[in-house]
Amino acid sequence: MATDTGLEPELNPEPAPTPTSTSMPTSAPAPTPASTSGRPQAPRRPGRSALPYALLAPAGLILALVIGYPLVRLVIISLQDYGLRALFTGTTPWIGLANYRAVWNDDQLVPVLVRTVGFCAALVVGTLVIGMLTALMMRALGPGLRTAVTLSLIAAWAVPNVAATLVWEWLFQPTYGVVNWLLTEARVFGDFQQHNWLSQSLSAFGVVWTLVVWQSVPFVALTLYAGLTQIPDEYYEAAELDGAGYWSRFRVITVPFLRPILLLVGIMSVIWDFNVFNQIWIMTKGGPVNGTTTLGIWSFTKAFAGQSYGQGAAIAVVSVLLLLSLTVYYVRRLVRSGEEL
Repeated sequence: MATDTGLEPELNPEPAPTPTSTSMPTSAPAPTPASTSGRPQAPRRPGRSALPYALLAPAGLILALVIGYPLVRLVIISLQDYGLRALFTGTTPWIGLANYRAVWNDDQLVPVLVRTVGFCAALVVGTLVIGMLTALMMRALGPGLRTAVTLSLIAAWAVPNVAATLVWEWLFQPTYGVVNWLLTEARVFGDFQQHNWLSQSLSAFGVVWTLVVWQSVPFVALTLYAGLTQIPDEYYEAAELDGAGYWSRFRVITVPFLRPILLLVGIMSVIWDFNVFNQIWIMTKGGPVNGTTTLGIWSFTKAFAGQSYGQGAAIAVVSVLLLLSLTVYYVRRLVRSGEEL
């Protein structure tokens, strides 16, 4: 039984009218300040500041002068008849690609290329493997021994290139060398007092390889150790609880984390080892019988020993192009690896 209490409008409220085309239009959103024609426009991106380019301009200018100008001059000389006559007369006639054709038809091209690529690959592999083992050893050592190893690596790395090569040459000297004396005193390998390590191509490359790797390992080891310190220990603990062995933990955890760093040090090792010159020239001068001649040694001997600066420049340009192609490949791998992280 309904009673007149005045609450009926609240108990049975009339439904609110739904907005239709005949109802009062709702207020439209305010147009953006950039929209004057009523059409929506995408928000503007903030303009790129010229400050970063201004800050990089001095460094770019210095690189252009220090690296760009010599490269341009190198290409120009490779296209000229630049020999002993040009040094006295000052005239350098253009001969186009004649120097490149002479280098292409030279019988030493293929052996030198194979020798250079093989030696560079052996150096890079040896440096990365020994550097990785050294970094893993440093991670496992205590603070005191780790500091001693770090100081030893820095000391070896700080030795000047030419000075280290001269010391290494004295170590392997046939008559008074320390290495021959130690091997002879060990009485295991026989008498090595008069053994000349640089008289054969393979042993000469072995001595140079040992020297270059000894000089390159400190940078690689310290860089990889810095990367190892950024890997959380929880990953290794969880893998160990799952029953993973040392090799499995290294393959599944360590290598993926260090892949960008490995690619970076790999690129730098390729660049450095491809251009090894001082060690080979001081110790062997490309001998015996051109057995240790690489592209850098061949370019030097062509230019200064053979007085054919144009052909020497052409060989150097070929070396730059080969190194550039290898570097571009590794840089693309490095960028792709960084995008996957």
